Amino acid sequence: MGTWKSRGLRGSTLEEMINRSNEKYREGGLALIQKIPTPITPMEMDKSSSRITLAFFEQKSTVDYIGAVQGVPVCFDAKESADTTFALKNIHPHQFAFMADFEAQEGVSFLLIHFTSIDVLYYLRFRELKKYWERAEEGGRKSFRYDELDPEFVIPPHRSILVPYLDLLNRDLQERD
Repeated sequence: MGTWKSRGLRGSTLEEMINRSNEKYREGGLALIQKIPTPITPMEMDKSSSRITLAFFEQKSTVDYIGAVQGVPVCFDAKESADTTFALKNIHPHQFAFMADFEAQEGVSFLLIHFTSIDVLYYLRFRELKKYWERAEEGGRKSFRYDELDPEFVIPPHRSILVPYLDLLNRDLQERD
């Protein structure tokens, strides 16, 4: 079991943006996606603020989000990179295995990555992730660069949806047919 120390707002802005987007999708009857909380056991509390300052993970987490989009089962994780390179160590082997198993059950797995240095959101299809993962396992790069990614899966800005990933999910599905 790992130990968790608070790291402030790391990743929470992206997750909050995704949560709001998922609310809009639910309100519009387009999708029902839920954030999966990571179960923890609190060990230390700051009594003045009632915040957990030290905790242990109860079990390995799978992905951040799971649900259905118009009958299609989906699961995905939200990641951030402060550079234009994404280190594969940010994805744990059990997360990759869960996503692979989800795909084997005819679900759709993907990552939503925010490259903060260039303020770009990217929809990383599982098969694209698998290509980089296998390259690393074969002794290649343990990361991928933004310029290696398919520009067709950059998430464009939208007026009312903060992280409008459904159009790219639809493109992902069309490419599978």
